[in-house]
Amino acid sequence: MNTLSDPSGGTGPLRPLPALSDNYIWMASRDGQAIVVDPGQARPVLDALAAHDLRLRAILLTHHHHDHVGGVSELYDRTGAQVFGPAGETLPRCDVPLAEGDRVGIAELGLDLTVLDVPGHTAGHIAYAGSVAGQPVLFCGDTLFAGGCGRLFEGTAAQMFDSLEKFSKLPGNSLVCCAHEYTLANLRWALAVEPGNRPLADWHARAAGLRDRGLPTLPTTLAHERETNPFLRTALATVAQAASRQAGRALPGPVDVFAALRAWKDEFR
Repeated sequence: MNTLSDPSGGTGPLRPLPALSDNYIWMASRDGQAIVVDPGQARPVLDALAAHDLRLRAILLTHHHHDHVGGVSELYDRTGAQVFGPAGETLPRCDVPLAEGDRVGIAELGLDLTVLDVPGHTAGHIAYAGSVAGQPVLFCGDTLFAGGCGRLFEGTAAQMFDSLEKFSKLPGNSLVCCAHEYTLANLRWALAVEPGNRPLADWHARAAGLRDRGLPTLPTTLAHERETNPFLRTALATVAQAASRQAGRALPGPVDVFAALRAWKDEFR
């Protein structure tokens, strides 16, 4: 399997399959078998299976949006792969409904994941945290992005804040497998929040270079996000002050800071 460099210089046993306009479908494979996460299209997965002579064992879903589930029915029909997904959402297919604390394991792939309930982007959004072939990973769907987080379509700022807090407690070397290539736009906004953050400025320059070469900016790592993502830095005085200035009022706590940051990001151009 090809490996990808993360911003901290490590590698992870994962392959991002570009789909639609800016989605990534994450594939992990070993010994002729594979799983995919959030297949918004079937074709990129079918092409990768054929190119690498792989059998699809499982499909993992994080939430119900079409750009994450649009390829599920065709992939099931073509491969018979078992479909795992959030118990609280309506999906095109779900063989194994999942909620907080449930486990997904496939020994042949070295896959050992625990389910986290992470409402905010959608009401029933879940994430998968654990390891693939010994590498700590986080399949976070649209909850966390490099330099950003998901929009609050069905949840509240408090819910999304709590969901991100769950991620913050995971190992720092966890590879953050986001579902969209939003990194450059997110980092431009993050620099408006923290213009003096040197690791953030360096990361923006490196990410721009990757995209100029047509390469993905992902996966990132949780340790890197804690250094550079304002949504994971709401407790810092500099971030809170920037959010307060933007909001034009005092912000009494981290959830208020998060809500102000989310509103700022929503209108940032």
